Amino acid sequence: MGLAIGVLGLGAWGQTLADLVERQGHQVCSWSRRTGGSPLEVIQGADLVLVAVALQGVKHLAPELGPHWPQQVPLVSCSKGLDLETQSTASQLWLGSQPSLQVVVLSGPNLADELAKGCPAASVLAGRDSVLVQELQQTLSSQQLRLYASADPLGVELAGALKNVMAIAGGICDGLQLGANAKASLLCRGMAEMALVLERLGGDPASLYGLAGLGDLLATANSPLSRNYRFGLALAEGKGGDEALVQVGATVEGKKTAEAVVAVGERYGLALPICQQVVDLLEGRCGPREAVHALMQRSLRGEQG
Repeated sequence: MGLAIGVLGLGAWGQTLADLVERQGHQVCSWSRRTGGSPLEVIQGADLVLVAVALQGVKHLAPELGPHWPQQVPLVSCSKGLDLETQSTASQLWLGSQPSLQVVVLSGPNLADELAKGCPAASVLAGRDSVLVQELQQTLSSQQLRLYASADPLGVELAGALKNVMAIAGGICDGLQLGANAKASLLCRGMAEMALVLERLGGDPASLYGLAGLGDLLATANSPLSRNYRFGLALAEGKGGDEALVQVGATVEGKKTAEAVVAVGERYGLALPICQQVVDLLEGRCGPREAVHALMQRSLRGEQG
């Protein structure tokens, strides 16, 4: 017999998740700001809740729902991003509203359009409670979406958030037609920046090289199905940040995350030149080719330095 599964957020990703679990025989009750209704009713009638709202939505929804969240109902956070004001991940925002929440993170290379067409994919379920993670792994895995277990929710979340910035950079690189060598160099050095931030904020570096980090980066930094990648392509055309957002026509988490990551770098004294150039470009302090030039003119150093 299936479970009653709540889904908060019905963008492309949330709707895809709802369809996936419904095809597994579970009963789905959903909510989004667009369709209306009561999110409180959804969580109070569910055995399990998947949250797929954008990070800014989490910031407003968590204080509203957290204090009323049923103690026995696990929350699977499917949101990717880093809050600019607090430098918090989605699960940290939820736990800030209710520390006793059973939060598990789902992240990985899961382009919604591909999953909606029936293409196979794999992702990570990460949480501190290994028993709960394994139970949810069994519940949510299917012939189409294979889930792996992890005990590093923070690292998995950070990897998923940080790769969005590099997906923007990848789109810029392709938009400028800089070639395969430049793209490989960019993403490799981007991984080095991601590692600096992830380790400094307390994540396990191993998570960076799993599905939530490298896996998601390979998908989103190379596919026009990725909003962040398309946003980068628009920036390469010379469009400003706001104009590029209009062209994409949907939420681009990497934009705000880039600003948050640069703030983290300034706070802890981390050298994050790629992230910085993305932000400089967004804020109109340089053009796309000037950003590339600035990266190539940096002082020489060791690869591990």
